Amino acid sequence: MIFITAKFQVKAEHADRWGELTGDFTRATRAEPGCLWFDWSRSLDDPNEYVLVEAFRDDASAAHVESAHFKEMQRTLPQYLAATPRIINATVEQDDWSELGELAVPSGP
Repeated sequence: MIFITAKFQVKAEHADRWGELTGDFTRATRAEPGCLWFDWSRSLDDPNEYVLVEAFRDDASAAHVESAHFKEMQRTLPQYLAATPRIINATVEQDDWSELGELAVPSGP
């Protein structure tokens, strides 16, 4: 799978509305056939920073960046950003999250 993590530094005056500002793009991306997940989180240390964790089947990420909603996001979202987002993009040999064995939670009663 293609695994992507990106950090977005949002202008302070727009940070509380980031979910609303990215809502259409998020919903459209999650509906793409090859999208495995597309999840936003807000930093605990910096209220103006959002982290996007996304994954696509190996052959689906190209269609994502060519989609109409991606192009619309490129046109509209930069005005709300304080800096160019930073990204890590990697291909990994799995198709879902693995359990973190060091913090295993026992099953049962």
